[in-house]
This record gives sequence, structure tokens and C-alpha cells, in this order.
Amino acid sequence: MSLLVIDKPCGLSSFAVVKRVRALLGKKREKVGHGGTLDPFASGVLPVCVGEGTKVLPFLLAADKVYQAVVRFGVETDTLDVTGRVVAEYPLRDLTEAAVNSALAQFRGPIEQVPPMYSALKRDGKPLYQYARAGLTVDRAPRKVTIHALELLA
Repeated sequence: MSLLVIDKPCGLSSFAVVKRVRALLGKKREKVGHGGTLDPFASGVLPVCVGEGTKVLPFLLAADKVYQAVVRFGVETDTLDVTGRVVAEYPLRDLTEAAVNSALAQFRGPIEQVPPMYSALKRDGKPLYQYARAGLTVDRAPRKVTIHALELLA
């Protein structure tokens, strides 16, 4: 049973990492899977399980996760993330640390979140971002998530 902890770089999909692991290990016929999808532009820890290790994947997927993000206020992109084309810019008149902390408070605890079209979540076997890049919008049901902690670091 194998569990690999991989620091996924920006630019690779989670599936591309699994494909590389499979090739490096020569495991063309053995099960290889990842414990959570990271968007291609995201970097971070990606657990990859091999063979019998894939049996722990449901536990990894259900586990709490920690994220750290850099946010650029006052800019809107067509993808709602760093990979998109800037479609609007807004003045930041009264943006203060207190205002940001106040806004963060509404996201703490259990919330419902509609996944963005530009995300790696799959619909009918395809990541949502593939539909979005083809100019299509598909219905996405809100998902219940719990934000245990959310803090402004800088």
C-alpha cells in the first residue's frame, strides 16, 4: 500500500500528476488516484495513492483542508481567478483592514457555496473549467462547506 505526498506545482492538473506518477512507477495497470483536486493554477500538497492505498482515498477526500490564497482587490477577471483576462477594475476607496476582517466574518462557519464555472470540479467526467472555456455554463448545485478558520494574514 502506497501513499505519496506530492507538492503539486502550478500549471499541472491533478490528473497530470497522477499520470506522471503512474509513468514513473511503471504502474500502467495498477490503480493510482489523488486525494482531492487542485485547480491547475494552484500549487500545494496533493496526496496520491497507489494500488491498495487507493482504499484510503474516501477518507482523504472527506478530511478538512487548509488553503492559503493571495487576493487582489479591485480587479475582476473573466474566470474569477488569476488565469483570466481582466474585464473590470474598481477603485478601492474605503478598503481598510477592518473592512476586510468584517467581510471575512460572514464566511466563517457552515455556508452554502456554488462552485464557480472555472473550477476543477467535474460534471459528467469533465472539469467545469473546460465547459467554461468552451463558453458554456452548466447548473451547479450549492455545496455545504464549513469554514473553521478564516484570517487575514497581511
